[in-house]
Amino acid sequence: MPSPARPSRTDARHAALAGASVIVTRPGGASLLRSARRLGARAFPLPGLSLLAIAQPRPRAAFDAWLFTSPAAVRFALRHAPRVRVPKRAPVFAIGGGTRAALARHGIAATAPERSDSEGLLAVPGLAEVRGRRIALVGAPGGRDLIAPALRARGAVVEAIHVYRREPPRLTRRHFDALAAADDPLITLLSSGEALANLVAALPPPLLARLRAQTIVVSSARLAGAARAAGFGSIVTATSAAPRDLLAAAAHALARHRL
Repeated sequence: MPSPARPSRTDARHAALAGASVIVTRPGGASLLRSARRLGARAFPLPGLSLLAIAQPRPRAAFDAWLFTSPAAVRFALRHAPRVRVPKRAPVFAIGGGTRAALARHGIAATAPERSDSEGLLAVPGLAEVRGRRIALVGAPGGRDLIAPALRARGAVVEAIHVYRREPPRLTRRHFDALAAADDPLITLLSSGEALANLVAALPPPLLARLRAQTIVVSSARLAGAARAAGFGSIVTATSAAPRDLLAAAAHALARHRL
């Protein structure tokens, strides 16, 4: 893995994240890395998860609605190993803005809540009256556990379509060396409790201690509690898991650090 990339010369000297090392724990987080670097950060990946495709036949049933739980669900369902064909007239729902944007790149319009989590999605008016409707829930095993039970309680017939699975990260010495060499202040971006648990288990104790002593930006109050329980002290909660919200929270944390 290459060393943390330096911001380009076109970045302003006092850009929002200039002087910070930003750690991206999201797998496949290339766009988040680029965005952090455009804001002046030295950004590098430290993935908390590995995502692997699940081979399964195409769904045979016709669904009244489709629900995608992450950008990765879109990626694996429609690009990496396309097995899902969404009818043009079927309503499609996305867990948040990032998932909606991923669907839009495939020409699929989707409804997404302002609040990018399970509770926000379940509050969308289009999912209020679903009795007797067949709903496809596209994602990974074990994810978004609140959605399917809540929709079934409303009378829907929910079928989970698993197109990928999450595994512990494949971290190497290069990941550890990049983290050890990164300049302070460190700001870790986190949007998954499972990724947090994996990193706590996988990082050498000195590197984990260093992360715990720095700032972590999380995407929800639930993750803030998990980070606190894992020994992190400086925790900033973003308004959502969207890259722009994670980076805005990181910039706010850095501005406070500079005071």
